[in-house]
Parts: sequence; C-alpha cells; structure tokens
Amino acid sequence: MRFAAAIVLAGALAAMVTAAHAQDIRPSGFQLPPLGSITSQTPAKELFGRVTRPSDGPDRSIGFYSNGCLAGGVALPLTGPTWQVMRPGRNRFYGRRKLVTFVERFSRRVASQTSWAGLLIGDMSQPRGGPMLGGHASHQIGLDVDVWLRQMPAQVISMAQRETIMSTVVVSDDKLDVNRYWTPDTLQVIKAAATDPEVERVLVNPAIKKAVCRQARGDRSWLQKVRPNRGHDYHMHVRLGCSPGESSCRPQRDVTPGEGCGRELDYWFTDAVLNPRPAPQPTKPLPPFTVAKMPGACAAVLDAP
Repeated sequence: MRFAAAIVLAGALAAMVTAAHAQDIRPSGFQLPPLGSITSQTPAKELFGRVTRPSDGPDRSIGFYSNGCLAGGVALPLTGPTWQVMRPGRNRFYGRRKLVTFVERFSRRVASQTSWAGLLIGDMSQPRGGPMLGGHASHQIGLDVDVWLRQMPAQVISMAQRETIMSTVVVSDDKLDVNRYWTPDTLQVIKAAATDPEVERVLVNPAIKKAVCRQARGDRSWLQKVRPNRGHDYHMHVRLGCSPGESSCRPQRDVTPGEGCGRELDYWFTDAVLNPRPAPQPTKPLPPFTVAKMPGACAAVLDAP
C-alpha cells in the first residue's frame, strides 16, 4: 500500500504518543519521532496520527465510530464568535461538514440561552479520522466532538494558553455527585446539546447524569440521549448519527428508551464499578491494530491526495 504521500509528519501539530487523557498537555516543542519503515504490521494509529490535512473530495464517514475513517474532512475554525478550539496543537478539530455546522449552531444557542459567552471545544477527529495515538477509542469518523464544561471567556484565548489551560472537573472526588463547580448553566448547556435534532447521544459522567435526572424540569424526553459513561467529568462527548442513506457509515444502536434515571443508573454507583479491582495478572498485549482491520476504503482515504 502506498502511504507515503498521505503521511506528513505532524511535528508540533501532533498529539502526544503517550496521551491517555483528553486534557493532557504536550511538552513545549514536542514532535513525533520519524516513522521507520512502513509494513503491513504498522499500527493504523501511527499512520492516521501523522496525517496533517484532510483528503480531497466530498465529506464521508466510513465505518463505525471506533473503527473507521473520515474522507473530505472539514476543519472547524479555531476561533469563532461563540467558540474557541482548545489544544489546537493536537490537530483534532476536523469533522463532517454537519458536525462543524452543529458546533456553530450549538455554541450560538448556548451564548443566547445561558450566561456563557460560548463553548470551549475539545477533540473532534483527526484530518482523516481513524484511530488516534492516544486519548480516544472513538472520534474516528467525523461525528464526535468533546465540549468542555468550563465556560468560554469573553476574550479570545491565545493559542499558547489553549495548549495549557485546563477544563473544570464538575464531579466530586468520591464520584457520587457533582461538586460546587456545577451550575444551572451547566445543566442548560447539556440540555441544549441533547435537544438538538441532529444529536444522537451525549455522554457524561454517571454523577453528571444523576444531577441531570434530579434537576431537569418540564419536558424530560431529552434525558434519553444523555448517557452515563466512565470519565467525562470535565467535558461532555456529543455524537451525531450517520447521515440518512449513507451506506458507508455504520450506525450505533438506538439509545435505550426512557429517561435512564432508575436502576440502570444505580449500577454505575456500585462498589465494583466505582472501585474496580485490578486484574489478577497482566493481560497479554493485543496484536497491532492495522489498516487491514479497518473498513477497506480507509486505506484509500489514507493514501488519497
């Protein structure tokens, strides 16, 4: 397979190889080391993680959220009237055109309905989607975006500051509820995302879901979209669905009917979930996840001009 033309060293635009958390700060001047010889066993994340620009052509999602790629990706401008992209050096501010349009629309709604001046936007997808060197299993097909639960300041944050400023954790240390940084506006921001017709899911920490269940008033049908998930204590993960009729995009199962505020939420607060025991012995490393294990069209996306 001919990957060389598609692989441009990301240098300062690359995410940290060892990153395991979406807030991680890259050391100043960090650069990915050059990739040695490319073989059929080269991990796909090493290839997609080094591409610095989208492929040409119309935008298209290929595969599933956690195993796929993005053709014709569109970049979200780093600064807009009601949003600012954080960690721009990670080069993960690409998505389908409809995801970019959603961020613009959603941020305007937040600015008009809450005291927040706008949104701080975390990771979307890499220029051509695909697996990342660290931080996410999903975000591969241009339909996912992380939104920080820290309000955007009225002034423009410098690019240097965006690489180091941290978001605000709104979950208590014991993981049982939200903390003092949770506000009525936080609830309204999550509601604004969940009530957008293009949004399929909003993933949040179980403690955040508990607070949403307790505080939501009036029409509560949108709670069905707000799904508890590990982590997500300083941001929410917003996911759009596949476009109608797009056969290359594999949809996720429909969300479970109901508010999700009963026994299904209680599960997340059991001791086994809150304090999982370590594995009795180290697990055997998995074989490398290669391009051959991805949808067939992703090799062509990686190699495209």
